[in-house]
Amino acid sequence: MRGMARPSYKEQMQRFREEAIVEAVNRLLATKGYDAMTVDEVAAEAGMAKASVYKHFASKEDLAAAAMVRALDRALAFVDDLRAQADVPALDQLKAIARWAMQAQLAGEMPALPSQNSSLTATLQANDDYMDRLIDLSNKISIWITQGQTRGQLNPDLPLEMIMYILFARACDPVVAMLKASGQYTDDQILDWATTTTFGGLAPQR
Repeated sequence: MRGMARPSYKEQMQRFREEAIVEAVNRLLATKGYDAMTVDEVAAEAGMAKASVYKHFASKEDLAAAAMVRALDRALAFVDDLRAQADVPALDQLKAIARWAMQAQLAGEMPALPSQNSSLTATLQANDDYMDRLIDLSNKISIWITQGQTRGQLNPDLPLEMIMYILFARACDPVVAMLKASGQYTDDQILDWATTTTFGGLAPQR
């Protein structure tokens, strides 16, 4: 059987430009956030004309959605690597994914989106690539949450959805960003403290 046809030069260039745009969007979302980001800045960051950006993405919302798809791809790849380590307890798996999300934020690799934005929310919900990945990620994490509750590692009285949302919130935790901005602490200190408080609360650890 013959392999798939090799993409044409034009197709390769189009893919290259889209990759450059999405990478630029990711950097701007991580450093400035969605509200402050403009399409002009995306074009400048990607090194191309604004009209070229609009040839690939119809709106600012579509740009953010593409960056979120990329972020979910990275998250799924990390989770799949964790799932291959079947001997690691569910609680440790959840701590690892929370720590990974916060590390991505500290490294300027996690898109920062507003918690409430009707136009962006509608765009994300209508994006099949985004929704498919989000559902896949949620399902895989929910298995660890259920295992952790069943084995007494997590509070069984808490709704699964609440624990899920808390973990997702770590990817955009303002506390992590503020501690980083203070310049007083190392990334490892911030990650250790944030992980400890996420899973153990504020009570003294015994």
